[in-house]
Amino acid sequence: MTTHHLYLLEQLNPAAGYFIRADRCLLAKKTRYQELSLYESAHFGKFLCLDHLFMTSEADEFFYHENLIHPAAMTHPAPRSALIIGGGDGGAAEEVLKYPTIEQVVLAELDEEVVEVCRQHLGTIHRGAFEDPRLQLVIGDGRAYLENTSAQFDLILLDLTDPQGPSLNLYTQEFYHLCKQHLAAAGLVALHVESPIARPTTYARLVTTLRQVFPIVRPYLVYIPLYGTLWGMATASESSDPCTLTAAAVEQRIATRGISDLRFYNGETHQGVFALPNFIRTLLSQPLTPLTDGNTTLEEEPPTSRLKIIPQT
Repeated sequence: MTTHHLYLLEQLNPAAGYFIRADRCLLAKKTRYQELSLYESAHFGKFLCLDHLFMTSEADEFFYHENLIHPAAMTHPAPRSALIIGGGDGGAAEEVLKYPTIEQVVLAELDEEVVEVCRQHLGTIHRGAFEDPRLQLVIGDGRAYLENTSAQFDLILLDLTDPQGPSLNLYTQEFYHLCKQHLAAAGLVALHVESPIARPTTYARLVTTLRQVFPIVRPYLVYIPLYGTLWGMATASESSDPCTLTAAAVEQRIATRGISDLRFYNGETHQGVFALPNFIRTLLSQPLTPLTDGNTTLEEEPPTSRLKIIPQT
């Protein structure tokens, strides 16, 4: 008997890539902004793709979301307000809403259909975050939201797609200045900055761009199984430095703040992710041109994806 399997192949760069075998496609549609699809696999559970690129999965979302949120949020002495730009799956919101001091989270997501699909199908990722009365959902462009608000935030969390298409103007020097203007005292920005393995020059340019704006920029590294490679993240701030926290201090803050259901983050991982290998230090020491609104050209090709249906006998 012949069966067929769906193989989703994501090309991380022209020389290397990664595949996932999906058992079935649960949903595929074109929204106003992008192609949206939802698959299910034995290995990752349900997983979301945007423009056919892997975004998040039930099985491994904690690698990404816990590390995007907690190094910055735990560094802040008492975060009360947060802005998430992107993050339509609700996973980042779920993590930041764990903090008892949080009074308001604004989630600015461009694509309403991403929120609708994730709200319905990925409850194990958002865990009801969209129903939390502290969450304010804003559908629209995140940069436009910041340009038209006077609000200040303790945390600005950029949970974005790769720097291409609609997301590209959220990676520029001018946008980071805008974020800086809306940070309250001791506030931090946290974001992902691409893969130093798959797109090393892009990674280094994003860190360079942050360093043009913020005096304290702390790159860190996390392996994300769904992405098939080592992934870069960073915090940026005028005054708050996550590298000043000892492992014991982090553990004490986790306990004092009553943060639970952590599958990755703890005091030792907080310190560990900021330990940069020598090749990363060398990569980040290069003189590179920052991204600006007038210069968003990236030397490296963005990731691409395709679907193959392969018969199995």
